[in-house]
Amino acid sequence: MKPVVVDNNRIFRRVGVILALFLLTISIGVPLLLIFWQSVYPNGQWDWMAPIRTITGHHLSGVLLNSVWLGICVVAVTTLLALPLAWMMAKTRMGQHRWVDVILMIPFMTPPYIGSMGWILFMQKGGYLQQWVPSAASWSELFFSFWGMVLIMSLHLFPFLYLLLRDAIIRIGGNLEEAGAVHGARAGYRFRRIILPLLLSSYGMGIMLVFVKTIAEFGTPATFGRKIGYYVMTSEIHKYISSWPIDFGKATSLASVLLSVCLVMWYMQSAMSRKFTYRLVGGKGQRSKRYSLRGGAGWLCGLYLALLLILSVGIPYFSIIAASTMKLRGAGLSFDNLTLDHYRELLSWGSVSMKAIGNSLGLSLAASTVAVIIGTGLALTIGKSSSLIKRVIDLFSLLPNTVPGIVMVVGLILFWNSPWMPFTLYNSYGMVVLTYVVLFLPYTVQYVKSSFTQIDGTLFQAGQVFGGRPLYILRRILLPLIIPGMLAGWMMTFTIATRELVGSLLILPPSMQTSATYIFAQFEQGQVSLGMAMAVVTVGMTVLMLLGIEVLNSKRKWNAS
Repeated sequence: MKPVVVDNNRIFRRVGVILALFLLTISIGVPLLLIFWQSVYPNGQWDWMAPIRTITGHHLSGVLLNSVWLGICVVAVTTLLALPLAWMMAKTRMGQHRWVDVILMIPFMTPPYIGSMGWILFMQKGGYLQQWVPSAASWSELFFSFWGMVLIMSLHLFPFLYLLLRDAIIRIGGNLEEAGAVHGARAGYRFRRIILPLLLSSYGMGIMLVFVKTIAEFGTPATFGRKIGYYVMTSEIHKYISSWPIDFGKATSLASVLLSVCLVMWYMQSAMSRKFTYRLVGGKGQRSKRYSLRGGAGWLCGLYLALLLILSVGIPYFSIIAASTMKLRGAGLSFDNLTLDHYRELLSWGSVSMKAIGNSLGLSLAASTVAVIIGTGLALTIGKSSSLIKRVIDLFSLLPNTVPGIVMVVGLILFWNSPWMPFTLYNSYGMVVLTYVVLFLPYTVQYVKSSFTQIDGTLFQAGQVFGGRPLYILRRILLPLIIPGMLAGWMMTFTIATRELVGSLLILPPSMQTSATYIFAQFEQGQVSLGMAMAVVTVGMTVLMLLGIEVLNSKRKWNAS
């Protein structure tokens, strides 16, 4: 009889797969299923039409249409902003100015509700614009409309679409265009018949994420949207969960409809990606066709870039910094009216604001550390395999990035606050950390998976040939090569967690605040200067921490070389 050889590596892999499935099931799968269950099983009875009845019977169909129409308009304006810029940065000498990419990431890294508050302070009656240009009073308040909201959200999201499109245009290269030109095709025809079809895959993924992020956004509708009376699904879900009488039935019905819309968008994007994906990078080298910018074209492109930078970075940050240093808002912009007292009050030891900053840093550190441990385990479990069970793990690990954050938070509340649970995390510090981990887990998984899949398997085989045990290979080969991915995932999780708003508003224990909820509360109470000072401190601390980690990372590379 042939002896049975126990393969320890295979046992470890199977244990890893089972553990990954268990973690993803209880943290993501079950909470999302509970949303659908709660919406079709209200009052202990099956009712498949309950979500539709809730939407149509409480005048909420208009809110659903508001969300969808807002998403469509933001996608359209974001495309108008991002596509010309992506073409200019990929096809002209403007692409040599790499600092543009760094500055354009500032609005994307800024919390949306802070950017909205900056625009409100600038354009409102008696705002900074009217103080500089009194004649602007006749039209500046027209900004407070649906299209003003679309512009604010588009200026926040367009850098994301721009980077996707720019990289896609660079990959297309110039050979295909030159072939079209040789055969007599004009510039417009080449763009329509060659460039656009090759861009569709990247564009589809970009607009899907822009659409989902728009209808899932809570901060801008809660600040700017409420000011103009434009309500969307996220603001209604938040109202039913946070205002008395609390109605989880309606909240889950709205959440299930919102989740269904996002899943339909995800399916459409996947179908488009499968149909319009082409191999653009092969073994042959390729040249990128560059157009010269001379005369009027150069001035026009420069003006377009300057206008984008002013609208996306200049105006919001000017308003935020100016508001944080004003003695009296009614006294207007003048040197006599500037002070640093708000920063002194904010940073005084033992104050509520300092506790909020400490809570934000502590929660973000804990969440990013837990997320990088779990995310690394999931990424290594998925590995380079394309088996069905590992694709399921991959899909579940990416789901929080496709599902609106407020929907995910509602599902977690339903699960961890269930009466049949032997213990509950709800209303505890652990619940906040768990929510942050679930919301931002996809970043770590994607960064580590990207690093891992680039490692050639012969390195591990060489380690085994020379007698390296699994732990030695893990410590001396695998970990050093995936540490950059782990560090990037940790940084991204920490950065976003420090400004997370919707989850914090719904799950923070009573009397506990973070920097994001502190800013939101100050704005609600009319203490705008304190809120803006907190925004400057929070964003400043995040930038300094990221720069410090980048310096340490570059030093590590230098030592390694």
